[in-house]
Amino acid sequence: MKLLKSVLACSLVAFSASVFAADYDWKFQSSDQPGDDAFKYQEQWAKDVEKLSNGRIHISVLGAGSVVEHNQTLDSIGMNIIQGDFTDPSYFSGKDPAFALYGNLIGAWSNPKDLIDFMYNGGGFDVANELLNKYGVQLLAVSTVGGESLVSKKPIHNIKELHGVKVRAPEGLVQALFKGLGAAPVNLPGSEVYTSLEKGVIDASDYSIFARNQANGMNDIAKYPIYPGWHSMPVNQVTLNKKIYDSLPQDLKDVLAKASKQYAEGFLGMHQKLDEEAIKSKKADITIVSWSPEEVAKVREVATKMWPEWAKKSPMSEKYYNVVMKYLKDKGMVK
Repeated sequence: MKLLKSVLACSLVAFSASVFAADYDWKFQSSDQPGDDAFKYQEQWAKDVEKLSNGRIHISVLGAGSVVEHNQTLDSIGMNIIQGDFTDPSYFSGKDPAFALYGNLIGAWSNPKDLIDFMYNGGGFDVANELLNKYGVQLLAVSTVGGESLVSKKPIHNIKELHGVKVRAPEGLVQALFKGLGAAPVNLPGSEVYTSLEKGVIDASDYSIFARNQANGMNDIAKYPIYPGWHSMPVNQVTLNKKIYDSLPQDLKDVLAKASKQYAEGFLGMHQKLDEEAIKSKKADITIVSWSPEEVAKVREVATKMWPEWAKKSPMSEKYYNVVMKYLKDKGMVK
């Protein structure tokens, strides 16, 4: 009798699990680590999708490197090793240079809301999705952390004062921009930025948003951060295996479309709030340096001269360049 009750109990548990199991169970790998604010937001977004879909979609969010390296998620999604990701598309520039333009069009944006508007209303989303589709990947959402603050040990108010400054900048468009502005770019991994600033190997650094720079102690040793930033505004995308997306019923595609807009606004909003709080709590001996609109316009002028060369690198690069230039011209942001 006891055995029968045990069997029945196990059967009921199994039945209940099968009744309430999600129709779709996906693994999304993030380029952020568990505990990071971005990762926490992505976990909450996954829960929101589950709620919006009435439990039919379940997404497990995995930390950077959990399944594959950060620059391998594109291929892994196409092969259905993981089903999606939250990441910076610049990591895939080796696949197609267009990912560099899409991932971080240096000098283009002063206001992150302009970037979001371009992606969702100016044609950027469609071109980015076309690019991703070539690898069996569907674009679900696009957002950004906002403009990254430049960490600096000396006050730099304009391009002239930037001349000769040793700036840590990653290879590619960001490094090319600083070189074009007269700085002396140094290629260093992010893990070496703090000690390099401390030892005087570099004077300034591209690193992250103001809040993250402050949390990592950068502003404690480089007391003249440039904020708002003008050099870098990286995209953060959410994607899904295209075959899976195409097979979804329309109501679930609608759920993902609604969640996409929530991600675009919410991810950015969270990081802007973090920056605001960090600025309020900064130490008295930290001086924020803000560049004038006229000086930022000069930066954009230098940056826009680099974009055409990058646009020649592939058909998709040219396509993305043409769409973004039309948007910027229509908005009066470039001549």
